[in-house]
Amino acid sequence: MSEQLAPRVLSVIAPTQRISPETVTIDKSFQELGIDSMDGINILFALENEFDITIPDEQAKQIRGIREMVEGIEKLVSEGSASKAQGT
Repeated sequence: MSEQLAPRVLSVIAPTQRISPETVTIDKSFQELGIDSMDGINILFALENEFDITIPDEQAKQIRGIREMVEGIEKLVSEGSASKAQGT
């Protein structure tokens, strides 16, 4: 997992949910943080804007925690970088 990516994801989630940044850690589940499905949608939009990616709906439905979110974004970012490098 990228050491630079995780803090960026956490820095988007905390203000989006109006919760203390210290509370949002890589090992927390959405349930532990009180994040419901509507909150999750807001987080997804914020993360898509932050990283200039599109998170597929099916992938988003499977995410239950911060670690899964970071890993999914890391994968999408790396795929996007590979596509840009190939000129597609």
